[in-house]
Amino acid sequence: MAGGFGSRFWPLCSVSKPKQFIDLMGTGESMIQETFHRFETVCLRENIIIVTTSTHEQQLRKSIPDLLDYQVLCEPFRRNTAPCIAFAASIIEKINPNANIIVTPADHAIFGAGEFRRNINDAIEVVDKHDWIVTIGARPVNPNIKYGYIQFREASLKSTSSRIHKVITFVEKPPFEMACQFISSGEFLWNAGIYVWRLPVLKDAFRKYLPSLAEQFFGLTLETPAKQLRDIYTAAQSISVDYGIMEKADNVYVMEADFGWSDVETWNSLYMAKPKDNDGNAIASGHVKTYDTSNCIVHLHPDKYAIIQGLDDYIIAAGSDTLLICRRDQEEQLMKFNSDIELMKSMKK
Repeated sequence: MAGGFGSRFWPLCSVSKPKQFIDLMGTGESMIQETFHRFETVCLRENIIIVTTSTHEQQLRKSIPDLLDYQVLCEPFRRNTAPCIAFAASIIEKINPNANIIVTPADHAIFGAGEFRRNINDAIEVVDKHDWIVTIGARPVNPNIKYGYIQFREASLKSTSSRIHKVITFVEKPPFEMACQFISSGEFLWNAGIYVWRLPVLKDAFRKYLPSLAEQFFGLTLETPAKQLRDIYTAAQSISVDYGIMEKADNVYVMEADFGWSDVETWNSLYMAKPKDNDGNAIASGHVKTYDTSNCIVHLHPDKYAIIQGLDDYIIAAGSDTLLICRRDQEEQLMKFNSDIELMKSMKK
C-alpha cells in the first residue's frame, strides 16, 4: 500500500513527493524501495503488487524499474485501506484464486531482515493450515499514543517457531494513561499494519463485514475502464481494514514480531527509531558536526555539510528549497509552518 502523503515530514515531503519516495532513514534507498527489496526475499519479484495513486505512477515506476503492468495498480483517489486491499485482491484472484496475500504499508521501518523473513514465512505457514487472518504485532517499547494496540490471549500456538496468539481486541490511539496500563499488563502489542491471509479468507471477510465494497471491487480487472474505476471509487466507502474487518472478525490472530518496527509517522518517531550519538542526537542524513547540541533529529541532503551549535530538542530538516528549525515538542505546528511558507512563496511571485 503506497498511497500515503506523509505530510508530517514537511519540508522533506510534499504532495508531489510523498513519504514513501523519500530516503527518510538515510540508507540510500527510499522507503518503498526498502519495502520492495525486503519482500523480494519473501516471494518472487513478480508477485509483488503495489497500489498507489494515479498521480504517482510514473514516479513509482522510475523508483522501481521494470515492473510489469499488473504490478502497479493506480487508485483514482484515496479511499483508505479497505478499498485498496479489495482492489488488489480482485486483481490477484485472476492470477491465483488461492493465493496467500501479505498486506503491508510501503513506508514503515523494519529492523532485522532475517527475523522479518522468518516471521512472515511462519505467518504464511499458519494461514496455509487455518482459515485465519494473521496480523503482526510489535512489542511496545514506550506508551506511544499515536499507535494502535492489539490485546491478545496469553496462551500461544506452538505450530511455528513464532509466538501466535488469539486476538481479543484492537484499541486505536489510546490516551497516555491507558497506553501505560497496556504496557504494564504485558497483554498488548503495537499494531504494525501487516496482515497475512489466504485470498478465500479475505473475500469471505469482505463479504461478511464490508459487503458493499465486496460487491463494488470483486470482479475488477486490469481491463476495467478508467471511468468505471473512478465511479466505483467515488461511491466506495472510505474505511480502514482495521475498523471495517479486523475489529469485527473472530478469526484474527496476532504474531509477536521478533524484528524491530516503527511506522516513522512523525519527526519524533524517526528520532526514536534512529541510533543516537553520545549527546542523544540522531543524524538521519547529511554530514553534520554538533557542538553543545543534544537530543536533536537532523535530516539534510546527503551531500550537504552543516555545523549545529547550541540547540537542544530540535528538528533540523531541509527540503528542496526550505529549511526547518523547530523544537521537537512543537512539530504539531508543521501544517501552519507549511502554510506560512506557501504564502511567502506566493507573495514573491
